[in-house]
Amino acid sequence: MDLYVISGAAGMTGNELSRKLLASGNLVIGFDNFFASSVSTIEDLLDSERFFFHEYDINKKEDMRCLEQEVLQRKTGGRLIYVNCAAVVHTEHFYHVSRTFETNVLGMKSFLDQAVSLQADIFINCSTSEVYSMNSWKEQGVRESDYITLAHAEHSQRTSYAAGKLLTEFFMKDAVAEKRIKGCSVRFANVYSKNELYPKHIIPYILNQLKEGGSVQLLENSRVNRRTFLHNEDSCQAVLALIQSEDALDGSVYNVATNEEISIISLVKLCAKMAGIENPEITFSGYRESDPERRILNTDKIRERTGWKPAVSLEQGIRMCLEEMKF
Repeated sequence: MDLYVISGAAGMTGNELSRKLLASGNLVIGFDNFFASSVSTIEDLLDSERFFFHEYDINKKEDMRCLEQEVLQRKTGGRLIYVNCAAVVHTEHFYHVSRTFETNVLGMKSFLDQAVSLQADIFINCSTSEVYSMNSWKEQGVRESDYITLAHAEHSQRTSYAAGKLLTEFFMKDAVAEKRIKGCSVRFANVYSKNELYPKHIIPYILNQLKEGGSVQLLENSRVNRRTFLHNEDSCQAVLALIQSEDALDGSVYNVATNEEISIISLVKLCAKMAGIENPEITFSGYRESDPERRILNTDKIRERTGWKPAVSLEQGIRMCLEEMKF
């Protein structure tokens, strides 16, 4: 029986990952400060005798000391595995350096240091495809080995979020290179979930707008933007696939995404069609700096090393969201 320690356990990836791990017979210690999540996403797990959840803040030293003591008490003969899902990700926070730096950089570093101190077997660092910034599309998709082109500092403070996440990848790489732990970083692209607390990400945002009034207001960027979308069940399966592939835990990074690209306008029309709404009204207002027109990730590396591939199509994922919303 393995023991997993998951930060951001009530968030998009964290809650579904906890669910899958418990179903496989593992122990899970999870914590979250509910900054952008709710206990409702893990209500079905709270009665499990193998799930130990706490309202902890990754930035509070006392909370992390309590976590460390519990890990020591619950360690079994199996593996000890840390997964860092905690992150400040919503777009309104991209433009506030202090809101992202404390959790995404300092919090991750202290969580990694704890894992090393307790001699954990594996650490998985959830990063972001934002590190590719404006240069995020090429034929066959951007690869982990491609040079990263960030926007310049005067262009947008959103870049601080990407730079912070990139720094965590270096922490991960160094820890593995120094043989202190095994692990890797994962660059997710546009993850969405059926149970997001706040409809900030584009798919739940569109569905909530349609449900409330049958129309959708988009940014001007959306006239040209195209994206792929990754259901959180697939993001979780990628994490599990990496954990089970020892050769993949080399400190490097892995793109995790789908290749099912769609324009934002077509996405609105697809969501509306699946919700039974014909010809939804689409309006445009506002503009976001440093927003790439396309973001396509090449996922050959994780597919070749682990056999992972996305299983939830865009239409299936939207249907799952509609069912959860009782549309």
